Amino acid sequence: MKVEEIIKEALKEDIREGDHTSLSTIPVGSKGKAQLLVKENGIIAGVEIAKLVFSEVDPTLKFSKFIEDGTKVKVGDIVFELEGSSVSILSGERLALNFMQRMSGIASITSVYAEQIKDQKTKLLDTRKTTPLLRELEKMAVKLGGGENHRMGLYDMIMIKDNHVDFAGGIAQAIDACKAYLKEKKLDLNIEIEVRNLKELKQVLAKGGIHRIMLDNFSVDAMKEAVDMIQGKYETEASGGITLETIRNYAKTGVDFVSVGALTHHIKSLDLSLKAV
Repeated sequence: MKVEEIIKEALKEDIREGDHTSLSTIPVGSKGKAQLLVKENGIIAGVEIAKLVFSEVDPTLKFSKFIEDGTKVKVGDIVFELEGSSVSILSGERLALNFMQRMSGIASITSVYAEQIKDQKTKLLDTRKTTPLLRELEKMAVKLGGGENHRMGLYDMIMIKDNHVDFAGGIAQAIDACKAYLKEKKLDLNIEIEVRNLKELKQVLAKGGIHRIMLDNFSVDAMKEAVDMIQGKYETEASGGITLETIRNYAKTGVDFVSVGALTHHIKSLDLSLKAV
């Protein structure tokens, strides 16, 4: 779902036929000013999304941006200022905050992980463990925090995981089936395959015909051995239970990518507030 669609549907969910509280308490034609205040240190994300939200609510609102997306912020910083219809400001307030607080939380934790491996060649990836219908925004936040996006969905990459291998009858059968499917459908997609141990890795290396190997739930020592075995033949990705405490050790094995689901599904929203001036 595109960002504009997400915003329109979210506003329908929140406002429906009208913000009755604001409409009943605030005099018709009342003008006001409000500022987005940072209440917790982190990385700000979603400024442009908030701008789109308020523009959709009321195109006449004046939006003045002071801090760009992806910037480190501290308590007390003012990110942007709104000026115009008081009812419009309040009607868009909660949706803009919901987007920004979650996106900033994702960007902030991503930046902490990225900092651990900034001097390594390994790239930090997100996963598909995102909030349904909000993937576009959450993956945007990962990039703002210094990470990279893995596939966007099931449609833009072949990823053969353990269940696919088991249902297909084995590694060789799964790879052959994928290649035949891509040829039949005239699709040009990269193939990644997950392996659970060195035995499966050897089967993949013997078969070939893929682009990336995901080494799932390997210890650091086993990861180093696996990366050495692959030796640049294919891209390598470490996945499965990698934490802030262990990510640097995995990166030091020389693996090309580390994917961390926690970037988008184990996050704490950043504390932000919209305050009337």
